[in-house]
Amino acid sequence: MKVVAIIQARMGSTRLPGKVMLPLGDKTVLEHVIERTSRAKLVDETVVATTLKMEDLPIVKLVSEKGFRVFAGSEKDVLDRYYQCARLLDVQHIVRITADCPLIDPQIIDEVVKIHLDTRADITYNDRYPDGFDVIVFTFPILKRTWKEARLLSEREHVNPYMFKVARKVEKVVCPEDLYNVRLTLDRKEDYEVLKRIFDSIYATNKNFSFEDVMDFLRKKPEIMEINSHIDRNEGLYISLQKDKELTEEEIERLT
Repeated sequence: MKVVAIIQARMGSTRLPGKVMLPLGDKTVLEHVIERTSRAKLVDETVVATTLKMEDLPIVKLVSEKGFRVFAGSEKDVLDRYYQCARLLDVQHIVRITADCPLIDPQIIDEVVKIHLDTRADITYNDRYPDGFDVIVFTFPILKRTWKEARLLSEREHVNPYMFKVARKVEKVVCPEDLYNVRLTLDRKEDYEVLKRIFDSIYATNKNFSFEDVMDFLRKKPEIMEINSHIDRNEGLYISLQKDKELTEEEIERLT
């Protein structure tokens, strides 16, 4: 059963352009995401899915130099980007990771993948974890069905919304402590400040730090979590929903 982690990455973030190439410690954000994801034992391969835009060539170059495969596809139809990448790699199960999660924990990835494979679910995800530790695993058949049927603009820009509408079996791994409102992702300059403080304090002495290491540090420094606490977790999705519309076949083709 081939399990591949697909990391979506691009330079053109509207709220923090070029964020995936920002430095954290001795590496870029994207390098941390790739290396930490690839340490998951139940993931057969880690791939980066970027876009065909010229501005994303630095991503292609960096990923290739690190010895990982990179796929370039649609900028706006992220669903199509995932589907085409997974189809070419002949994948049975996809682990979706976003490049704005440089703290992603390989042990959490393995836990979600294990539950997914053991239960034979269509979709498995982790719940109540901080934003930035998000892991979602889904089968290729549910991805293919979603790719064929999703018609709303928000369902093409975001990979998973339509999946949850049609999935027959959904499993989740629940965090023992409800940390849903803790923000440890990278989307704004305040997020970068939080992540810099974490890396400056932990990474220098423990390059393979875990989710528990991060939370132990933040419990001792709760003021750090206040820096970006005003930002909504689902800000990107809410923005998509505000401009949402049903797409025709021609409009979907233009997106891709």
